[in-house]
Amino acid sequence: MCVSVLTPYTRKKTVEAILASGNDYLITVKGNQPKLQQAIASAFEHSIPTRTVCERDRSHGRDITRTISVLPPPSDIDPAWVGLQAIIKVERVGYRGQTPFSETLFYMSSRMEDAPTLAHRVRHHWHIENRLHWPKDAVFREDWVPVCDGHALTNFGILRTVAINLFRRNGFDSITHGIRMVAHDIEKLFSFFQ
Repeated sequence: MCVSVLTPYTRKKTVEAILASGNDYLITVKGNQPKLQQAIASAFEHSIPTRTVCERDRSHGRDITRTISVLPPPSDIDPAWVGLQAIIKVERVGYRGQTPFSETLFYMSSRMEDAPTLAHRVRHHWHIENRLHWPKDAVFREDWVPVCDGHALTNFGILRTVAINLFRRNGFDSITHGIRMVAHDIEKLFSFFQ
């Protein structure tokens, strides 16, 4: 089995490439980077956020309040994170159905913007995660594909993205449902290409 793992070194090189291409980044800081996550958490514990916004979401059977706080990056973050301008803390508290829910996430951004703008960018980040990365991981099981030779991994990744886009373009919100609908209907499948 071939599984790609991005090391902290690789992530930092990716950030350099993103900035070199004239773009900006918004990166989720996860538990697999404990020192970075602790440095950001500590910064929010010891500083008053420069920008804050509070939002309430009452949809899809949930009632969640999000508090988004923004700080400039602390000095103890590795300078190899080129272009880092802001650290972001997102606290979510509320209910999903009848179940209490509480979560704190951290992000890094190459843009220092006001809290409502960064809150919008974080929501959009999750939109991409839910509409593209989750189907690739859960439906197509991309992380478990045993293809490792040459450019096969990249090529199959591109084909999966094309498939997801074709399903979405043809009205399928659920990729799983779309696969079931065309699995035994070759004419319907080929109609996607017209």
